[in-house]
Amino acid sequence: MKKVIITGIVIIAALVGIKYVLDKNKATNEAHTEVVAQKNSAVAVRVATADFREVNGQYIANGTFIPKQEVKVSAETPGLVTRVLVQEGSRVAAGQTLAIIKADQQNVNVSNAQAVYNNAKSEVARFESAYATGGVTKQQLDQVKLQLENAKNNLRSAQISAGDVNVKASFSGIINKKNIEPGSYVNPGMELFEVVNVSTLKLKVNVDEKNVGALRIGQSIKVLSPVLSDKEFTGRISFIAPKADESLNFPVELEIQNNTSNDIKAGMYGNAYFGNSQLTNVLVVPRTAFVGSVSSNQIFVAKGGKAILTKVVSGRTFGDYIEVISGIEKGTQVITSGQINLANETAIEIIK
Repeated sequence: MKKVIITGIVIIAALVGIKYVLDKNKATNEAHTEVVAQKNSAVAVRVATADFREVNGQYIANGTFIPKQEVKVSAETPGLVTRVLVQEGSRVAAGQTLAIIKADQQNVNVSNAQAVYNNAKSEVARFESAYATGGVTKQQLDQVKLQLENAKNNLRSAQISAGDVNVKASFSGIINKKNIEPGSYVNPGMELFEVVNVSTLKLKVNVDEKNVGALRIGQSIKVLSPVLSDKEFTGRISFIAPKADESLNFPVELEIQNNTSNDIKAGMYGNAYFGNSQLTNVLVVPRTAFVGSVSSNQIFVAKGGKAILTKVVSGRTFGDYIEVISGIEKGTQVITSGQINLANETAIEIIK
């Protein structure tokens, strides 16, 4: 009996010991889990420090040179091409004949219209004599005069059509394409030549909202082409779009006078330099610090282990950096990655 009692006590003590160990382990696990949960609730972010940088005050925009004048010369009458007077690359003047189309049919039309006109003139003279003696009425005389006017208009139309047989340039330029040869047959609307004028070119660029306010129509702008690094050109602003595109950029158009050698070719890449080239110190942050886009003017500042949504006023763009005019100071830590998971006062963990 005594042995049974002792055995029971041992079993009870073992059970109590096991319960104690299990309760202790549970408390330890709960504490560990709580620490991990607290740690995992912080959003991992990277930061950069707002600081002053010496930057070039110029804003550079790029685009492609296009001709100020470009036209495709088309046939206005059908016919056989008898002569082509220019080649690709030829310089032509306004009004210069580029090609001649066989005019047989047009000349026949002029001859027929001339005969009808001459006959109508004779009829009017005859009716006027008859009217003077009372042989015809005023109404009959007016009728033949109307026929004379119609014949005159038809003759003029035939003469114009005959004149269009000579294909001419509408402005001075260079033949860029020639699509016909002697013996070709052309129809109205068929493209015969492409004429371009590169003595004056256009450069279309996009300027952001931070810089467009300083631009004016007629303002002179420095223009360079990467393939003509030893030559500098001057562009004149001829157009500033009154409305921005979806990227908040404003299309701006410059006119550039080419040099006497026409070194700038249409299709070349060009850079326009807006503003002053002097170096200046400005407070900047990385472009990636802005929430959404630069135009939002919002960034997250890392402060006291939390992300603080802060309103700033952004300025000029300098490559990957944006000028900050107000809202933060030098030394402020701004969050540059992980913003998609942040709200104001979200706990953060800064990683390298």
